[in-house]
Amino acid sequence: MTAHQTLLPPGWPRPRGYANGVAATGRLVFTAGVVAFDADERIVGDDLASQFRQVLVNTLAVLAEAGAGPAHIVRMTWYVTSRDEYIASLPAIGAAYRELIGRNFPAMAVVQVAGLVEADARVEIETTAVVPPASA
Repeated sequence: MTAHQTLLPPGWPRPRGYANGVAATGRLVFTAGVVAFDADERIVGDDLASQFRQVLVNTLAVLAEAGAGPAHIVRMTWYVTSRDEYIASLPAIGAAYRELIGRNFPAMAVVQVAGLVEADARVEIETTAVVPPASA
Protein backbone atom coordinates (compact mmCIF):
# COMPACT_ATOMS: atom_id res chain seq x y z
CA MET A 1 0.00 0.00 0.00
CA THR A 2 1.19 3.52 -0.72
CA ALA A 3 0.38 6.79 0.94
CA HIS A 4 1.48 9.21 -1.74
CA GLN A 5 -0.23 11.46 -4.22
CA THR A 6 1.06 12.50 -7.65
CA LEU A 7 0.95 16.27 -8.09
CA LEU A 8 -0.24 17.64 -11.43
CA PRO A 9 -1.21 21.32 -11.52
CA PRO A 10 -4.38 22.12 -13.49
CA GLY A 11 -3.75 22.60 -17.19
CA TRP A 12 -0.28 21.03 -17.12
CA PRO A 13 0.34 18.15 -19.51
CA ARG A 14 0.82 14.79 -17.82
CA PRO A 15 4.54 13.98 -17.91
CA ARG A 16 5.58 10.71 -19.49
CA GLY A 17 7.46 8.31 -17.23
CA TYR A 18 7.77 10.58 -14.19
CA ALA A 19 5.75 12.92 -11.95
CA ASN A 20 6.17 16.67 -11.56
CA GLY A 21 5.84 16.22 -7.83
CA VAL A 22 4.74 13.80 -5.13
CA ALA A 23 3.20 14.39 -1.69
CA ALA A 24 3.70 11.51 0.76
CA THR A 25 3.09 10.56 4.37
CA GLY A 26 5.17 8.01 6.27
CA ARG A 27 8.70 6.93 7.15
CA LEU A 28 11.37 8.29 4.80
CA VAL A 29 13.94 5.93 3.31
CA PHE A 30 16.94 7.29 1.38
CA THR A 31 19.54 5.47 -0.68
CA ALA A 32 23.02 6.68 -1.38
CA GLY A 33 24.09 7.04 -4.97
CA VAL A 34 23.71 3.45 -6.19
CA VAL A 35 25.84 2.12 -9.05
CA ALA A 36 25.80 -1.18 -10.93
CA PHE A 37 27.95 -3.14 -8.49
CA ASP A 38 27.72 -6.89 -8.12
CA ALA A 39 28.31 -8.63 -4.76
CA ASP A 40 32.09 -8.26 -5.28
CA GLU A 41 31.79 -4.50 -5.94
CA ARG A 42 32.56 -4.87 -9.64
CA ILE A 43 30.56 -2.87 -12.16
CA VAL A 44 28.10 -5.08 -14.06
CA GLY A 45 27.70 -4.27 -17.74
CA ASP A 46 29.60 -2.00 -20.07
CA ASP A 47 26.68 0.05 -21.36
CA LEU A 48 24.19 2.34 -19.69
CA ALA A 49 21.15 0.10 -20.23
CA SER A 50 22.66 -2.98 -18.58
CA GLN A 51 24.10 -0.90 -15.75
CA PHE A 52 20.74 0.80 -15.25
CA ARG A 53 19.03 -2.54 -14.73
CA GLN A 54 21.62 -3.55 -12.10
CA VAL A 55 21.25 -0.16 -10.37
CA LEU A 56 17.50 -0.82 -10.04
CA VAL A 57 18.13 -4.32 -8.68
CA ASN A 58 20.58 -2.88 -6.13
CA THR A 59 18.24 -0.01 -5.22
CA LEU A 60 15.35 -2.39 -4.57
CA ALA A 61 17.62 -4.53 -2.36
CA VAL A 62 18.52 -1.49 -0.24
CA LEU A 63 14.90 -0.36 0.00
CA ALA A 64 13.79 -3.86 1.02
CA GLU A 65 16.02 -3.59 4.10
CA ALA A 66 13.65 -0.84 5.31
CA GLY A 67 10.47 -2.66 4.30
CA ALA A 68 10.08 -0.52 1.19
CA GLY A 69 9.41 -1.64 -2.36
CA PRO A 70 8.94 -0.15 -5.81
CA ALA A 71 5.51 1.32 -4.97
CA HIS A 72 7.06 3.37 -2.15
CA ILE A 73 9.53 5.26 -4.37
CA VAL A 74 8.65 8.97 -4.51
CA ARG A 75 11.84 10.55 -5.93
CA MET A 76 14.84 9.50 -8.02
CA THR A 77 17.82 11.51 -9.19
CA TRP A 78 19.76 9.87 -12.01
CA TYR A 79 23.31 10.88 -12.89
CA VAL A 80 24.40 9.73 -16.35
CA THR A 81 27.76 10.21 -18.04
CA SER A 82 26.31 10.58 -21.55
CA ARG A 83 23.07 12.25 -22.55
CA ASP A 84 23.35 10.69 -26.01
CA GLU A 85 23.74 7.17 -24.62
CA TYR A 86 20.83 7.83 -22.24
CA ILE A 87 18.56 8.91 -25.12
CA ALA A 88 19.66 5.96 -27.29
CA SER A 89 19.05 3.55 -24.38
CA LEU A 90 15.53 4.73 -23.51
CA PRO A 91 13.73 1.65 -24.91
CA ALA A 92 15.90 -0.72 -22.83
CA ILE A 93 15.77 1.59 -19.81
CA GLY A 94 11.97 1.73 -20.06
CA ALA A 95 11.70 -2.05 -20.31
CA ALA A 96 13.90 -2.60 -17.25
CA TYR A 97 12.03 0.09 -15.32
CA ARG A 98 8.61 -1.43 -16.10
CA GLU A 99 9.86 -4.92 -15.21
CA LEU A 100 11.39 -3.94 -11.86
CA ILE A 101 9.51 -0.82 -10.72
CA GLY A 102 6.21 -1.24 -12.55
CA ARG A 103 3.83 1.66 -13.13
CA ASN A 104 5.03 3.86 -10.26
CA PHE A 105 6.32 7.12 -11.73
CA PRO A 106 7.98 9.22 -9.01
CA ALA A 107 9.36 12.73 -9.26
CA MET A 108 12.62 12.38 -11.21
CA ALA A 109 15.57 14.31 -12.51
CA VAL A 110 18.21 13.09 -14.94
CA VAL A 111 21.51 14.96 -14.87
CA GLN A 112 24.46 14.53 -17.22
CA VAL A 113 27.77 14.62 -15.34
CA ALA A 114 31.36 14.68 -16.55
CA GLY A 115 32.09 11.47 -14.66
CA LEU A 116 31.29 9.39 -11.60
CA VAL A 117 33.62 8.34 -8.79
CA GLU A 118 33.45 4.75 -10.04
CA ALA A 119 35.34 5.18 -13.32
CA ASP A 120 33.45 2.43 -15.20
CA ALA A 121 30.01 3.52 -13.99
CA ARG A 122 27.73 5.12 -16.57
CA VAL A 123 24.78 5.75 -14.24
CA GLU A 124 24.29 6.40 -10.54
CA ILE A 125 20.87 6.86 -8.92
CA GLU A 126 19.75 8.28 -5.57
CA THR A 127 16.28 7.24 -4.44
CA THR A 128 13.82 8.42 -1.81
CA ALA A 129 10.98 6.17 -0.70
CA VAL A 130 8.18 6.71 1.80
CA VAL A 131 6.80 3.74 3.72
CA PRO A 132 3.25 4.55 4.84
CA PRO A 133 2.21 4.28 8.45
CA ALA A 134 1.02 0.78 9.39
CA SER A 135 -2.59 1.97 9.61
CA ALA A 136 -2.56 3.39 6.04
